[in-house]
Amino acid sequence: MNLITSDPLDRNHFPVDEWALVETEFDVALQGRTETLFSVGNGYLGLRGNVDEGRDGHHYGTFINGFHETWPIQHAEEAFGFARVGQTIVNVPDARIIRLYVDDEPFVLTEADILRYSRRLGFSDGLLVRELEWRTPSGKRVLVRTRRLVSFTDRHLAVVDYEVEMLDAEASILISSQILNRQDGIDKDQVNPVAENTSFDPRKADAFKDRVLQPRLKRVDGSRYLLGYRTTNSSMTLACGVEHELVTDNEWDERSHIEDDLAKHVYRVKAMPGRPIRLVKTITYHTSRGVPVRELADRCERTLDRAREVPLEQQYRKQREWLADFWSRSDVEVEGQPAIQQAVRWNIFQLAQATARTDGGGIAAKGVSGSGYGGHYFWDTEVYVLPFLSYTAPLVARNALRFRQAMLEPARSRAAELNQRGALFPWRTINGQESSAYYAASTAQYHIDADISHALMQYVAATGDEDFLVRGAIDILVETARMWADLGFWRSNGDDNFHIHGVTGPDEYTTVVNDNLYTNVMARANLKAATRSVESLRADDPVAYERMVARLNLSEDEIFEWSLAAEKMHIPFDERAGIHPQDAAFLEKELWDLENTPASKRPLLLHYHPLVIYRFQVLKQADVVLALLLQGHEFTAEQKRADFEYYEALTTGDSTLSAVVQSIIAAEVGYQDLAMRYFQSALFVDLADLHRNTSDGIHVASTGGVWSALTYGFGGMRDHGGRITFDPRLPEGWTRMSFRVTLHGTRLRAEVTQHAMTLTVESGGSATVSVRSQVVHVEAGSPVTVHLSHQGPRLTGAPTTSDIEGTRRADGTLVTASMPTVTVRP
Repeated sequence: MNLITSDPLDRNHFPVDEWALVETEFDVALQGRTETLFSVGNGYLGLRGNVDEGRDGHHYGTFINGFHETWPIQHAEEAFGFARVGQTIVNVPDARIIRLYVDDEPFVLTEADILRYSRRLGFSDGLLVRELEWRTPSGKRVLVRTRRLVSFTDRHLAVVDYEVEMLDAEASILISSQILNRQDGIDKDQVNPVAENTSFDPRKADAFKDRVLQPRLKRVDGSRYLLGYRTTNSSMTLACGVEHELVTDNEWDERSHIEDDLAKHVYRVKAMPGRPIRLVKTITYHTSRGVPVRELADRCERTLDRAREVPLEQQYRKQREWLADFWSRSDVEVEGQPAIQQAVRWNIFQLAQATARTDGGGIAAKGVSGSGYGGHYFWDTEVYVLPFLSYTAPLVARNALRFRQAMLEPARSRAAELNQRGALFPWRTINGQESSAYYAASTAQYHIDADISHALMQYVAATGDEDFLVRGAIDILVETARMWADLGFWRSNGDDNFHIHGVTGPDEYTTVVNDNLYTNVMARANLKAATRSVESLRADDPVAYERMVARLNLSEDEIFEWSLAAEKMHIPFDERAGIHPQDAAFLEKELWDLENTPASKRPLLLHYHPLVIYRFQVLKQADVVLALLLQGHEFTAEQKRADFEYYEALTTGDSTLSAVVQSIIAAEVGYQDLAMRYFQSALFVDLADLHRNTSDGIHVASTGGVWSALTYGFGGMRDHGGRITFDPRLPEGWTRMSFRVTLHGTRLRAEVTQHAMTLTVESGGSATVSVRSQVVHVEAGSPVTVHLSHQGPRLTGAPTTSDIEGTRRADGTLVTASMPTVTVRP
């Protein structure tokens, strides 16, 4: 990965504003990226940042979390247990569209003579605001102001506030407000559509070949419209409703039109200069896995009725109030670094937009900002997003874990299909079934069971919500522990050890291996957590324990087996190299010469067959290094540094999941400059489109990782075993950083400078933490400051493959580095 060392944005185009992302000019070349960057959403509903007039878009998108179509996966060669049913998020009918015509001239932003332009996504008000001045071909000047909102307080509600004003002449204005089913319909008004890139990229969503949304309802009543659909295969249902209100002192009339895939409400206005025309378009969506469309339409009616009773300015105020509360819990302040501060808040704001109103649904890899990865949920959520939620929005974290709990039955079925006891959660899914056709780099990632269990125990430790376990979440721990106990096996080689074979770790460039370090370490933690939780339940609530035993048919022998397997888990370590091998055979491979691999061949997965990649020591993303973060208390400081240095040299960073983890561990072991470079690369991964696929949607896991890089990396926070400790690593040049974590209902503000750490209770009672082995008890109204004599070790440079090349393996063979090449015959 080419790490960045400075601000990568054009600040004439995207000026620094610590509380907003601002665009000062419209650029067609950046449209795919900016449609994603200026998306608005609430976790349930997402509207991409397409222009309001709905023309010349790079990729139009209106997405509802979990609303998907299914399709049969066609394998070239079949085998038992392969995933059978694909799932892809549906681009639902677009209700934002407002076409504008002045004297019959259409306003097309890509072609218009724009005198001034600005667009602003506000982090404190949640509004996407655009203002521009257009000079028509006849020379008339038109001011267009728009505001777009997806409500955080009403998950089903969105608003488009569209205002037009003639500045220097009267004109005939036509405004056509539309709902268009882009998924299946044809946009007859589309001008010069931007062609999609059809080249191979597994990160993109699969395209549908047949009609997806079957019309079931259309209704118009005055200026209110309703369209309803049922998906062809998944049988999910959807209703979309729109209400219009026009406010102007000009003369006007209106007419309506409705079809299965298109609804139009058209206003004709005799516009006089200085007399604005304001159209407020209230939008609602309701979806279900099987409720009849007519019932969803009734829900839309009620949502629109309720919204009509609330003045628009009050809707805006409710949005500001919700965000004020969000930032009071979630803000990370970086003093004296305005460009970094802006990017930090943009990333954290994306977490709100991806999670706030999931309300028991999952958190997709792209949230509701795009169709990338088909709208699927991955283990990214538990490892990269749940820490942020557990410490800043516990209710949202609980809902995300309840979503996994609801998937337990299909996870049991999947485990049985793979001849395992217990439960095996899918690598990628929407409805609970495995949706990945390439098992080696997906289904074989059994570690997802341990990741979910880790997130569950992290949440319980952060909140004290033991009741969540009692009410059934403990079933996740039991069933995943059963899977590990069944998957692993005992082998005697002097000492009895528990091994796990035939799995893939987080690194997708190394697949189906024996004793993957990350998997074994996380499985051990999973087994320990299950044992501990079951024994605690037996001691603290015997009645609940007996219910759990009966519900799961749990035996004492199983609990003993979990404890023993955890104690005897094989953790690979190579004495000669002084590192933990990523897996049993990893060190037998030759090194991939990353230093001499041209940028044109990155990411590797788009240029080399998997079998080529699998033969080398090369990583797509942090694997062992991720274990050093999540289970850091299981490693010594010397082991962490040695492991980091070895795998840092081999990691391509082809995954956006990698940079944040590498930043955190680099900071801990002493590579402070490298930590900062990784942090900036993660911070701007979408803002600067560093992986060249931001147009497909926000990398939500990376945005969660940015929060972790700040709190765990530079703030030095760790939460092993539920014990909160701090060992700060504030970057050179940063004077002050502060962040908040909520512990058992107490919000604690941590402020780090180069010479001190101050802890303050902002709400709640008290908290006890540790700062560099010093126990600190903080009471409300009594901040505590701890002197810091340093910010950790300072190591220069960065590890490379040349540091490894030339060493010898345990069998005496020489380690060499090379890169696959092809000789083309004349």
